[in-house]
Amino acid sequence: LILFRVTFISISTMMMELKPRSCIVPAALSVILLLLLVGGAVAWTSRCRMLSPRMRSSQTALAAQRYGSDEHCAGAGVARPSSSRRSFLASQAASVLAAAAVVSYVRPSLAASGGDDIIDVYFGCGCFWHVQHEFVEAERSILGRSDDDLTSRSGYAGGKAGSVGGKVCYHNAQNIADYGKLGHAEVVSMRIPASKFEDFAVEYCKLFDKDGFRPDQFGDRGTEYRNLVGIPGGRSSPLAESLVKASVATGDKLDFAVGKGDDRDLPKVAFIMDTAEFPVYVAEQYHQFHDGFKLDENYPNSYNSLASKFAQKGEDFGKCPNGMMGIGIGGL
Repeated sequence: LILFRVTFISISTMMMELKPRSCIVPAALSVILLLLLVGGAVAWTSRCRMLSPRMRSSQTALAAQRYGSDEHCAGAGVARPSSSRRSFLASQAASVLAAAAVVSYVRPSLAASGGDDIIDVYFGCGCFWHVQHEFVEAERSILGRSDDDLTSRSGYAGGKAGSVGGKVCYHNAQNIADYGKLGHAEVVSMRIPASKFEDFAVEYCKLFDKDGFRPDQFGDRGTEYRNLVGIPGGRSSPLAESLVKASVATGDKLDFAVGKGDDRDLPKVAFIMDTAEFPVYVAEQYHQFHDGFKLDENYPNSYNSLASKFAQKGEDFGKCPNGMMGIGIGGL
């Protein structure tokens, strides 16, 4: 009874202090309460019984699956032999605090629900300035994301050479890791639920006109502006089929080819890239949330200022030179 009362008060306090983040919060706390009640009954009858090896290995496997390594399981509150109910209660209290800390850091917009995986993808269609704005709007309308949760970032991808010293940079006077010379193209990357990929693919296909040309087809030309779509697994992924469906649904304007890296700039053709083989490299801060080239692409300051806000929160946009003249504006 003491264990139940202490646990109930502690969880009630956490529920009042935590802002609602997702349905995982009440569900997780309910599970914690149930486990503690069962654990208390076990402790009352056998004082110092351990969790079975199967239970411990299951907990370790679950934590490793969620966080990527077993080291995050340390301090997860697995009960150990104890000589009294007092030490058992202390270990269970630590379990509540550790579990509450994990739950409180779940970001609702990036949390997968109903088994829906979050995937990293990218889309390229000419200059990335306008493309980023369109996908920011897609994140807002399709996923209901707020400014703090936006994941669309300008970047570079598709080259065989990868990076130089971990860097991929815009054209610069120092000729450091020039993205064009490395075979990359301008893209916009994002993290989205796999079930929503086709919706984002539709938005991508809408960027092309009725003839399948991108907006800057006859302006920005060359391999740096070729059409790319990066998905986990590339052509072998089920997402490739969703991409074709999206194209058909928007007028069947595009053809698709398997990207092999350093691909040519072909009108009306988008290359499907495997993100594992051809990862994306984030572009410099001055290229993030930038106005487009057209007169009607002068976006509000609330949009332009997002780059500095993310940087102030600790996001790393690399250590590349600021453009051709070191100014860091408009590629200069």
